[in-house]
Amino acid sequence: MAKRILLTSFEIWLSDQQSNSSDDLLLEVLKVDSLPHDLKFLRRLPVDVDLASLQVIQKISELQPHYIICCGMAASRTKLSLEAVASCKESVLHPVVELEKLVTGATAIEISYDCGKFVCEGLYYSVLNYLCQNQLATPCIFVHVPVLNSENLPGILADFLLIINNLALS
Repeated sequence: MAKRILLTSFEIWLSDQQSNSSDDLLLEVLKVDSLPHDLKFLRRLPVDVDLASLQVIQKISELQPHYIICCGMAASRTKLSLEAVASCKESVLHPVVELEKLVTGATAIEISYDCGKFVCEGLYYSVLNYLCQNQLATPCIFVHVPVLNSENLPGILADFLLIINNLALS
């Protein structure tokens, strides 16, 4: 049985941006025909913690995915970054996934402990909190995506597909 995986991305947030690399990466994933998973996309979330969180939580409730991968743009990074924590004030939440296992075999992924204190961390915290409060065992991770270009796209796409496959096997 194919695993249902929800993938999310954000809209641009600065007027000079052509696109958001999180959404660019999901567009590349859409082009891949050979994935044995039931991928569901919630693209171009608003860059607003409350609105984005509401949309993702509604989609989780509707789809009941086996796994959730939220993506955001990190223009200052050069590798995919799997976020190990999400915090809100004094509360810190961790994904129920062994991130080290997800990166096995990858070439350009790092595990990060700084989700950025922007809308990305707010969304990640909200989703992890929702899953915890509702006692849902659905694994959720957050992946920050660097700006994509012709040189780094093949490796980043390969590593992202590796994350999807490793998550589905966990």
